[in-house]
Amino acid sequence: MKSLFTWRRTLLVLAAAGLVGQCSAFSLGGAEDAVLLPPPTLDENTQAHSETAVFAGGCFWGVQGVFQHVKGVKNAVSGYAGGAADTAQYERVSEGDTGHAESVEVTFDPAQVSYGTLLQIYFSVAHNPTELNRQGPDHGTQYRSAIFVQNSEQQRVAQAYIAQLGAAKAFDQPIVTRLESYNGFYPAEEEHQDFLTEHPTYPYIVINDLPKVAQLKQLYPQRYQEKPVLVKAGR
Repeated sequence: MKSLFTWRRTLLVLAAAGLVGQCSAFSLGGAEDAVLLPPPTLDENTQAHSETAVFAGGCFWGVQGVFQHVKGVKNAVSGYAGGAADTAQYERVSEGDTGHAESVEVTFDPAQVSYGTLLQIYFSVAHNPTELNRQGPDHGTQYRSAIFVQNSEQQRVAQAYIAQLGAAKAFDQPIVTRLESYNGFYPAEEEHQDFLTEHPTYPYIVINDLPKVAQLKQLYPQRYQEKPVLVKAGR
């Protein structure tokens, strides 16, 4: 929605100016309640030392922040997936007509954390998979719940897990997560990387995203790492 985008953009400018603490969150919603989920009964079988997965689940600030605290994750980059390269900019994507979703590209070591475990965290903590084309206070297809599968194995595991959760009635409402073909990932602008860590007092982060990290630590302590893997630290 244009009005929400304008408000988020205003907060972003204030954050950059060091005025975060003076912002009011207004109607920025609130964190979704996490759901403790069983692990997938079917998981990926791989000997690879490094893989990538791309998840969309609302504003990328919180999704990135969650996966940066997962053991075995090497990198988690905020960006855009689902649309063309020439529209992969924050302002254009926020208009909701590019086909892009705000997404996070997760690079991980399958020997430390499996693709199935990442799915478990994605569905449980990172977002609410029952919300269609919205997430918390954010509305539009750019905030849809989607997994951009990298290969047939990821497709197989993700489909099986969605079916498993549906059969178990893990959620009160149907899962609306889409499995979409991967046609490229485009990193977001510098100001959007590591946003949760850099602006922990930012109203949107306090209300919507810090609770997700706390829920990860509470529900999956064996998967949680205190020190996040930051994008800018590796540059």
